[in-house]
Amino acid sequence: MALKHKLILASGSPRRVELLHQSGIEPARLMPMDIDETPKKSEHPRSLARRLSAEKGDAAFAAIKSDAAWQGSYILSADTVVAVGRRILPKAEFVDEAAAALHLLSGRGHVVYTGICLITPDRKARQKVVETKVRFKRLSGRDIEMYLASGQWRGKAGAYGIQGLAGSFVQKLVGSYTNVVGLPLYETMLLLAGEGFDVHAGWQEG
Repeated sequence: MALKHKLILASGSPRRVELLHQSGIEPARLMPMDIDETPKKSEHPRSLARRLSAEKGDAAFAAIKSDAAWQGSYILSADTVVAVGRRILPKAEFVDEAAAALHLLSGRGHVVYTGICLITPDRKARQKVVETKVRFKRLSGRDIEMYLASGQWRGKAGAYGIQGLAGSFVQKLVGSYTNVVGLPLYETMLLLAGEGFDVHAGWQEG
């Protein structure tokens, strides 16, 4: 792969890696960035997704800017936020957090925002925030109990992953499905292609 086409993904999310693979792109390096994801006071969910994606990209750039082997790379970062109105649901780490989130989402609509940030080889930053509206069916006590037992809520924004068991909870979705998984593919490919990254380089058969 030519140096100018190296892509660094500033994330350790298996789901984002899988989505890029689905699009024929193999990140040259994964760089999960450990930043403070605490929302600021009265921060809108959309603004939070935008800010955190930018901060992750900036952190990755700072980490590689003095490394000649990675100069000329593209850096892609993303952050997904789930919200009911302006209420931001944290990434669930404990079972009580997950249970509270699922009870809140039961039978109602919520919005998933993903901020994507691309830092180009000439150090330009390009950003986009994509939103998808999702409505869950009314969850029974058994639904919640068994989903919690599955463990698929751990580390997920809103305490669920649509690509897993919780996909059966979705009554209606308006917008990008891949956005809810964690990386809106249409917008990501558009951003990459618009900045000169060859999104088709990995499409050749064999």
